[in-house]
Formats: sequence, structure tokens, C-alpha cells
Amino acid sequence: MKLLIGASSSKMFHLKEFAKNLEKSNVETKIVFDSDFADGFPSRKIKNWFSSNKKFKKLINEFQPDVIFVDRTRHFALEASKIDIPLVIHLRGDHWTELIMARETLYKSAGKKVVINKWDEMGEICFNNSELILPICNHLSEVTKKRYSEKAVETMYQGISPENWFQKNGMELKHPCVGILQSATIWEKTKELLILPKILEKMPNVHFYWAGDGVYKDKVLPLLEKYENFHWLGSLEYPNKVREFLTEIDVYALISGIDMSPLTLQEAQLMEKPVIATNVGGIPELMEDGETGFLIEKNNSDELFEKLSTLLNNLEKANEMGKKGKEFVKNNFNWDKICNDFLNHLKKHSIGDN
Repeated sequence: MKLLIGASSSKMFHLKEFAKNLEKSNVETKIVFDSDFADGFPSRKIKNWFSSNKKFKKLINEFQPDVIFVDRTRHFALEASKIDIPLVIHLRGDHWTELIMARETLYKSAGKKVVINKWDEMGEICFNNSELILPICNHLSEVTKKRYSEKAVETMYQGISPENWFQKNGMELKHPCVGILQSATIWEKTKELLILPKILEKMPNVHFYWAGDGVYKDKVLPLLEKYENFHWLGSLEYPNKVREFLTEIDVYALISGIDMSPLTLQEAQLMEKPVIATNVGGIPELMEDGETGFLIEKNNSDELFEKLSTLLNNLEKANEMGKKGKEFVKNNFNWDKICNDFLNHLKKHSIGDN
């Protein structure tokens, strides 16, 4: 089978690993940056609004794929949805809720409404014309099945290579410390960080480090930087600086209001860190509550304080949870398992049969 992968820039690293592992199963793969081969309105570059699909057609004619795999519903996926080759979409987030949130925040102006409506329209065409939708967690699969009851929908988790996550010194932080590694690109996700001031006040001797950036950073950062035990690191180079960060921290915290399958939660567990995460979306599927870390309820600073205190005051328990977390992720999200699941999904729905 020949699989063409159209990747977004932020997921190129991971999809290259996906492609490499599929080749063990005699799948010939070709991975490309999607916007290099198909673009148009809306696009950040006005000159790309008038792009033709010649590059896309040439790519298809030269590679002749049996299946096209995409990780977002942009112009590449739209072009793929128009031709007679099965389109498979890896759905990484709650597309529809994110559109609603975007309309309520960043996309209120007349011009931006046109843009968001176009993304919505393109998404619906891609989903409706796809052969298979692969949400990234069971929670998102249930959301998707309610919208597309007639479509083939199967869960495909984010794979990870355990050997990539090893101890790497280089970053010096003040201890005891809690590491937060998450973006600020979705308001519903980012605003959960607003429970932190109460924690920072209660735990003045514990240092909190946030690595991440995004359009909503400035809505929360001024409130957090008032505290001497809070430190913002900005975006970290991936994966090397992320390794250094995860090596150095004592506890990893994912304080999020909405999330489907955050890769950082897998990475932190592979680095043998005990984790604390908000019980939303697909997060409970990526850890074992009480075994590899703790789940806390949304907007509950008291519970966060309690669980942080438990881990920071009991190093033996924290180390035990860290070791269990590594084994849990290795066993459930290694690329061999994820690729095998993917191929079984294709077989089940007779996709890519020659």
C-alpha cells in the first residue's frame, strides 16, 4: 500500500515517526508539508489566495497513493476530498467546539467571520467526503459519531517513541518545582491557569514554571507574574529543550480547561515524572488516576493544592508513580501498537485494498 501523508508543520516531527514505523509493515509512505502543495483563501499570505492545485495534482500523479492521510482539514485535505482516492482524517481536537470558541473570541470582526466561516465550510466538505475519521481519543470519537452517525469513525491515539524521552541535563530550576508545559492558543484551555494564583499564595516555597506561548498568554501571564515563585519560560525548542525541562522538574501539571490527547502528558510520564492533570476531554485516557498521577476536577484549586502537596511531600510515592507512568505510556502508546491499530482500521473498512 502507498500512503501519502499531508502534515501540518507542528506535527511533522511526529508524523515522520508514524511514516517510519509504517514502513516496517511494508507500507510505502511519502510525507509532505500540506501547504506546500495546496493553499488558497484563507491564508496568511495574500499571494497564496490565488494558488492553483497544480502542485497537488503533480504530487498525486507522481506518487499514485492508495490512501491519503491528513492531520487537519485545510486546503490539502480539501483537494484530496475531490479525487477518487480514500481520504483519512486524523482528528486531533474538537474541531467544532474550537470553531465556536474562535467565533466568541478572536474572530468577531466582519473580516475574520468570513475566514472562520470558510474554515468551517472546508471542514464539513472534508469530513463528509472522507472514508474514515480517526479522532485522537475515545472522548472525541463519541463527539464525532454524534455528528456523523453514518461515517466510519475509529480512535487513533497519538503514538510516541519511548526511546526519544531520556534524561538530559542542561536546565537549572529552583526546587521544589512544578512544570507546566502547554500552549495558550485556545482560551477555554488557557483560562484554567487562572486557578494558579491561589496555589502560588498557598505554596510560596514551591516554584512553578510555565513553558508555552500563544495568543491568550497575555490574558493570564500578568496575573501570574505578580508572584515571585512563578516563572514563565516561553516556548521551548522541541524536543531537546523539552527533554531538559522535563528532566529537571519534580512534578508535571497539566492545568487545562479542554484537551483531547495532550502529547506532553505522555512525554512527562515517559520521563518518569508524576503527573497531575485536569479531568477533561481525553486526558483520563492518557494516565491512570492514583497510579501514574492524579486527576483533579476543573476549576478546583483546593484539589490541586492537595495533590501537589501529596507528591511534593512524599518523594517515594512520587517516584513510584513516575515509574508506573513510564510503563503505562510505553505499553499503550508505542508506535508499533498505534501503527498496527491504524492498519487494522483500514482493513476493517476496506480502505487502500489493491
